[in-house]
Amino acid sequence: MRAITIPAPGGPERLVWTEVPDPAVGPGEVLIDVASSGVNRADLLQRQGFYDPPPGASPYPGLECAGRVAAVGSGVSGWRVGDEVCALLAGGGYAELVSVPAGQLLPVPRDVGVVAAGGLPEVACTVWSNVFELAGLRAGETLLVHGGSSGIGTLAIQLARAVGARVAVTAGSAEKLARCRALGAEILINYRESDFVDELATATEGAGADVILDIVGGRYLASNIAALATGGRLAVIGLQGGAKAELDLRKLLAKRGSIHATSLRARPAAEKAAIVASVRERVWPLIAEGRVRPVVDRLLPLSDAAAAHRVLESSEHVGKVVLTRT
Repeated sequence: MRAITIPAPGGPERLVWTEVPDPAVGPGEVLIDVASSGVNRADLLQRQGFYDPPPGASPYPGLECAGRVAAVGSGVSGWRVGDEVCALLAGGGYAELVSVPAGQLLPVPRDVGVVAAGGLPEVACTVWSNVFELAGLRAGETLLVHGGSSGIGTLAIQLARAVGARVAVTAGSAEKLARCRALGAEILINYRESDFVDELATATEGAGADVILDIVGGRYLASNIAALATGGRLAVIGLQGGAKAELDLRKLLAKRGSIHATSLRARPAAEKAAIVASVRERVWPLIAEGRVRPVVDRLLPLSDAAAAHRVLESSEHVGKVVLTRT
């Protein structure tokens, strides 16, 4: 098969499309003939040498994919050769074939197709596990999503609206905020022009956000605490603004707030399977009903993954950038 390899860390030009050995299919695993693969910030970090795959995972980038089942390992039930599937991966999505534990497979949702579905599993599992299972967002509460126009953000807006929550977002342009509004966001904050703490306080009459989904990390920590409502929950899933910050615990205590910091890639297979099962039960029906849809900004050839990485680095996209075989 062919795959995107990273012979040496560096810029997008380090990504090389080349022949590599086919992956083995072990017990409990399924081999996928990849049709598409979503591009994530973690892939950029791996390319730069800052985010190695967990032990035993494929060395190639790609944390999600969609395609058709090519082979089924021993002990697998419920999946057959030819099934259209998408999958949460620990790596290997930027390839023509990838093997994955059967517990990390999802059926391609009705009316989505194997191309757009390649950008669904990672964001769906990340948003559902953090915003709903961990932070417990409920109807009537307010969710603040940093990077509302990202792949994570566009799905988080729709899921929060589907359960009856109010959504606030930050984004860096009027155009991106308009796209967020079209998806259901009500409180629109241009972080380049306004302080999100002040804007959120005005929009919520001083209450703040019950849940904050944060991709920035250190640089936003103090402001996120200030923006939390009493009893608010902060879910940190990214470190685009640095890994270190000073925390005034008095302010967190005064709000009876909590901070959760999670990652998905290195979790044990059993934990991933549990998240995937919950997503299939709770999120997939919303997609089937058309209440939640993947937002795909553009499609690029898998062989030109470098171009996709440049798009993500430019932050010009809204929603997902997806690599395809055709």
